Amino acid sequence: MKRFSSLLASTLVLLVLVVSAGAAAPQPSALFEAKSVTDRDSALATLEAAAPSDPASAYAAGAGEFFTALETLASGLHRHGFESPQSFMLPLMRLPVPENPNPQPLTYEEFRAILVTFRDRLQKSAATLGSVPAEADIGMVIDLTRLGIDLNGDGAIAPDESAAAIMAALSRGGSPDSVASSLTFRFDRADGYWLQGYAEFLMAQADFWLAHDFKNTFDGSFHMLFPRAKLPLQDTLVPLDGGMGRSIFSSEWRLADFISLVHLINWPVVEPKRRQAARRHLLEMIRLSREDWTAIRAETDNDHEWLPGPQQKGANPLTGLDVGEEQVQAWFAALTMAEDLLEGRILLPHFRIADKGINMKRFFDEPKPFDLVLSITGPAIAPYLESGKILTGEEFDQIQRQFGGAGFLTFAVWFN
Repeated sequence: MKRFSSLLASTLVLLVLVVSAGAAAPQPSALFEAKSVTDRDSALATLEAAAPSDPASAYAAGAGEFFTALETLASGLHRHGFESPQSFMLPLMRLPVPENPNPQPLTYEEFRAILVTFRDRLQKSAATLGSVPAEADIGMVIDLTRLGIDLNGDGAIAPDESAAAIMAALSRGGSPDSVASSLTFRFDRADGYWLQGYAEFLMAQADFWLAHDFKNTFDGSFHMLFPRAKLPLQDTLVPLDGGMGRSIFSSEWRLADFISLVHLINWPVVEPKRRQAARRHLLEMIRLSREDWTAIRAETDNDHEWLPGPQQKGANPLTGLDVGEEQVQAWFAALTMAEDLLEGRILLPHFRIADKGINMKRFFDEPKPFDLVLSITGPAIAPYLESGKILTGEEFDQIQRQFGGAGFLTFAVWFN
């Protein structure tokens, strides 16, 4: 789980970078080694201006837009006194946002606005990265201890806000006690597809939330995440001494609120087009992952690879894992399985229904109120049940076995 958490953290903060040979082109290092938000934003504006005519600038700008999206989310959470529950069940809520002794009140509408801004910035990043030609000669060596985002909104990008520090904090479930002196990778064209795919994945999550009215969930349980932001039940349910504990499972208060959160996920649909868009984002993520691995397998070098192919031998310094042909083939099979589910070509099984399965294409494209508990028990998914080819546990188990001891989830977070 520690390795999985570290990888999950890296997917939330790692930005893929680029450099080209053109002497007149802006230098991406000014963007990715900036010590202040002002300097970073100035460098990003320069790269965005050069992007239409320079693939390297477009690549760097797209990466910069991705990490400013993450920064927007982090600073928005910090502004309202966010306290991470440190649970893998809430991946986006695991950002190590510093404590805020004077949080601002938070309303449901303001929280939705944070998600909208985050999602729209990701869309801009994906579009910019998508403008980079497939044949572009991309490569930048970057030390992740020098790349960071402003987590607390103070305008500075401090050493403890670096990508390496954030990954260290997340892997240990707390503040980074020590960070490697350097953590260097060379990011190339293939990694651009990887980052663009993660932008699509995060947009799918944001659009799914925004497709629904989750105000009851916010009012009834989000004091778990924002205990001093004047939410409706703060005075009643938040301990006066603040002794809620960070982890869900180490605090009876947070555990109770998490149960409330699950119970209150009964969300009416308010923006059906967003739920439809979530499926399209996931399909685009799958397409980009195939592009990524096609490009990786065509590489002939082996130079500080972020995501190495089977021909690029050696354990990755972040994950400690080698990538073999067996894992790549299993990943392609997993992509096909996911695509078939999202297109309705195969059906998702439900444990209590033997002869029918859930059509996930219709689940997204014909949205009805989303009730998590009733989806698990059966009634809420009844409208999407169909006869047809149903995915079997053995099919998925076969893919899992090919990933070996590290497990499917570890590779899935890394591979995208």
